[in-house]
Amino acid sequence: MCYACALPADRRRFAIFTDFLLIFLFAAALIGPLFFAGYLNQWGSIESTFIADARFLIEHWPHPKWQPLWYAGTRFDYIYPPALRYGTAVLSMLFHIEPVRAYHLYTALFYAIGIAGVYALVWVGTRSRGSAWVAAISTALVSPSFLFLGRLRRDSPWQAPQRLHVLVSYGEGPHMTAIALLPIALAFAWLAMERRRAAYVALAAIFCAAVVSNNFYGATALAVFYALLIFSFAITRGPASIAAAAPAIPLAAYGLTAFWLTPSYIRVTANNMRYVSDPARNAWSIPVAIAAAVLFAIAAWILARNQPKRTWGLFVASGVFFFTVDVLGNYFLHFVVTGVPLRWVPELDLVLIFGAMIVLRQLWTRRTILARAAVILIAAAALFSAKDYVGNGWRLFEPHADVRARAEYRISDWLWRNLPGARVKASGSVRIWLDAWHDISQLGGGSDQGLINGTTFESSYEIDYSPKADVSVLWMQCLGVDAVYAAQPNSEEVYKELRYPEKFAGVLPVLFDDGQGNVIYKIPRRYPVRARIVETARFNALARAGGILDADRLRQYADLVEHGPDALVSLTRESPETIRLRAHLDAGQSIIVQESYDPAWRAWSGTTPLPVRRDMLGFMRIDPPPGDQRIILRFITPLENRVGIALTWITIACLVFFLASR
Repeated sequence: MCYACALPADRRRFAIFTDFLLIFLFAAALIGPLFFAGYLNQWGSIESTFIADARFLIEHWPHPKWQPLWYAGTRFDYIYPPALRYGTAVLSMLFHIEPVRAYHLYTALFYAIGIAGVYALVWVGTRSRGSAWVAAISTALVSPSFLFLGRLRRDSPWQAPQRLHVLVSYGEGPHMTAIALLPIALAFAWLAMERRRAAYVALAAIFCAAVVSNNFYGATALAVFYALLIFSFAITRGPASIAAAAPAIPLAAYGLTAFWLTPSYIRVTANNMRYVSDPARNAWSIPVAIAAAVLFAIAAWILARNQPKRTWGLFVASGVFFFTVDVLGNYFLHFVVTGVPLRWVPELDLVLIFGAMIVLRQLWTRRTILARAAVILIAAAALFSAKDYVGNGWRLFEPHADVRARAEYRISDWLWRNLPGARVKASGSVRIWLDAWHDISQLGGGSDQGLINGTTFESSYEIDYSPKADVSVLWMQCLGVDAVYAAQPNSEEVYKELRYPEKFAGVLPVLFDDGQGNVIYKIPRRYPVRARIVETARFNALARAGGILDADRLRQYADLVEHGPDALVSLTRESPETIRLRAHLDAGQSIIVQESYDPAWRAWSGTTPLPVRRDMLGFMRIDPPPGDQRIILRFITPLENRVGIALTWITIACLVFFLASR
């Protein structure tokens, strides 16, 4: 029996809180510089996406419904779950610090909380204060998955734990924040099922909603862990033990997120997975996964049925089973069910540490010299493997001396000063950092999430990887691109996504060349405004002929928008979600607005509503009557969001009642 369990309830709670705080401070000390960090020397990191997102939010506070800068426009809510972007923006405004510093403060704070959260979950599952301490400290210092994943071990400086390495080097702030909150959510879910109190249901729902609101990979991991927790309780304690809490927690968690986690958000996110997931999948992956799961369930039924003391062991064993099969299976055998399994290495580390704690605890309780010597040797080996990280850990947060000297900043700043309002085709690290400092419209975006117009991704792929300049130029003309950035081999741009940068030399006029491998070319367009008057009949004929995929079809579309009627459209963007158009149209003419179509866009000419339709490239098409037209386009809050907002308020009211109840 542990010492804390024998204490009176109030002293026990104080002891657990003290442990939680001490572990938080320990973890915070390990990453101390991150709390105050500005720009790190990590220009290949996608943390730029979240820094740019927070900056845009601050400048268009409190809620821009539309994001016009990325992917030729998309819903702001589709880009990413709201917690990190709003948390970063609030910290930036509250403490008057740059978004980059606010982002690092946010992620550092939750990273340290997450280490203490491991303590909380292990304590709830085992009632062993010692096991909880060892699990938390191990999570802060080591990655047991490095024993198997040599490539990842070599990639991590000083063998820093993978959860910290991917946070700092690759910008996995949202995922690591979600995994930080995940153990706390599971701890409250455990208590809700074990003690059947409404207050624990409410707290579990709040933390589950927080996980989902930070990152979808973390949300998927939560779904897996929560399913394994229900499975473990159902096997060891019977279905009655989870009858109320098991469905109540996810329902309440969804209610808290319903204002943004709409059906269309889920559909768009699932569709965008094809842009970021591994397309290669062995045909046997899913059948093998199903067969392995069935065999594991049978073994669990035989070994743990109606044995409450084995709930924690079964939960850990099922976690080890799932993440080992998924991650190591992918690493060694290219096993893929969904997504990118190697993104789940921090989750694998977590369950391996839990499993190791069970084994070490069993050895220690045998009270034999040999068993305890084995525990001491294993612990010493783990600590020895962490010595390089502990001695060099703060060097992970190496600041960049002068951000203004970087190509990413210089390109962004030049475009903002010299091509205001232009749409740019950028690539590589310049693309992902382009909007970190200024509002610059681009064909791509931060991390290829939230796209509603797949043409922008497909055309970017063609432009980046095709050696043909003429087809690339056609794509950019059709998509309203005014300039293209080309990183030469000697550029400090990190990724060199544009495989044939020389293809534009002599074909396009040069707007900018810094002599350091960074060149910006001008795309010839008839008018700089991203709206065109076109002949309706010709446009309809081209649309009926099928999709635009080849060079000939692109030339026809480009001819329609670049060599159509000699009439200029005046376009003014009053806000991210409001556009005003002025134009004179003759009979048989339409307007194409080179902004991604969404059914929530509405158009009026005066008080007369006009239909807004999707054209062949995913842009908006309007068919107003002939004559002088003053048209206003507005993005209206979709019905599903309005319903979600009401559901969220109802859920909050219910949870307040639950928290206040006994």
